[in-house]
Amino acid sequence: MLSEVRYAQNDTLIIRAALGSHTSIYRDIEIEASKSLYRFAEAIVAAFGFDFDHAFGFYSGLTDATMLRAHPQYELFADMGEADPGVLSVKKTKVAQAFPAIGHTMLFLFDYGDEWHFRVTLTGTAKKLAKVRYPRVVAARGEAPEQYPDPEADDEDAPTYGINLATGEKIKIGGE
Repeated sequence: MLSEVRYAQNDTLIIRAALGSHTSIYRDIEIEASKSLYRFAEAIVAAFGFDFDHAFGFYSGLTDATMLRAHPQYELFADMGEADPGVLSVKKTKVAQAFPAIGHTMLFLFDYGDEWHFRVTLTGTAKKLAKVRYPRVVAARGEAPEQYPDPEADDEDAPTYGINLATGEKIKIGGE
């Protein structure tokens, strides 16, 4: 059972962002409760070493099947005037509004093309400390994957095939 939390002006939230199906790869991010979901998205992406160069959203549905059916939903598209009805803003919504209780979990989808899925769960709260910059990563586990892996790097020794235009047959043109 989730216990609702009342946030004070100087509270921070500690939210675990676990990478998709690799829940052993995660970053615990501490962010001010008053910051926007947009700022939180920036923090998640930076914590995994990705470029913040794609649209994104936070979803109450935690699976592909429920992601677009469960509400609330928060998307960058809402701030661009291109969202479906009922979808809320990431720039106007505070992290504390989207994560009202310890244990509250959402799906963060970054890059609708490559579909980086992160399960984000509010794990705790703290008090803002003087001379500390937020958001900040307070715990990390596992190595983050490359955002744009080189498709050739996986199979450098694999042969490459082409088509002989004269005969139409498949021919090997590289590799071992």
